[in-house]
Amino acid sequence: MLKVWLRNFRVWLKHARASLIGNLGQPFLFLLAMGYGLGRHVPEIEGLPYLQFIAPGLVTTAVMYSAAFETTYGSYTRLTTQSTFEGILMTPVNAFGLAAGEIMWGATKGLIAGVIMLAALPLFGVTPSLWAGLLIPLLFVEGIFFSSLGLIMTALASSYEFFNYFTSLIITPLFLFSGVFFSLHTLDPVLRLAIKVFPLANTVELSRMLCYGNINGTWSIAAGTVLLTSAVAMFTGIVLLRRRLIQ
Repeated sequence: MLKVWLRNFRVWLKHARASLIGNLGQPFLFLLAMGYGLGRHVPEIEGLPYLQFIAPGLVTTAVMYSAAFETTYGSYTRLTTQSTFEGILMTPVNAFGLAAGEIMWGATKGLIAGVIMLAALPLFGVTPSLWAGLLIPLLFVEGIFFSSLGLIMTALASSYEFFNYFTSLIITPLFLFSGVFFSLHTLDPVLRLAIKVFPLANTVELSRMLCYGNINGTWSIAAGTVLLTSAVAMFTGIVLLRRRLIQ
């Protein structure tokens, strides 16, 4: 697993700047457009100015996009076009180690994007509390979920076009409806419960708590959901990719 991670890291270093711009561009633009633009006309939400309300959530979406795209387009390219996986499996690395290494690398890329986004928040007038240090392990676990989800899609994909379904039907709805831009308390309780099955909504909630030091009693449920869904997704991603590799 570590060797696969190191291989991907060394390749990424060659085009790290372009990769980071691609992954961070959308969250930064939304922070500017929604926070500074629309935010001037939106009243406080949950006691926070709109810019401060959406900023922690956009940190988590940077993780989502970076991790998910790495293990879809990136992993699929290594699986098919470049035949990198075939070459790796000719070494002592087995299919389990390969899949786990891909997931951990995707989670690492997500964490890098999230930490950069978090570090940039003071430039927009958002100063995180000391509790924000706990966001680092949280963002990594979130990255595990989305890199695992991306690997599941790669294991099922027959072409690059397949990822259009993943982006349009899963990633974009999660981005829009996980409480980044509005409070989930405004939704019907049944719909809110359905959304919180996915870890992004829980990560957004925890990120907002930690950024401003407002920890409430729901943190344990949110954290438990993120851990459980990430573990299930990782197991599923490893099993499905291993099945595809040994066909």
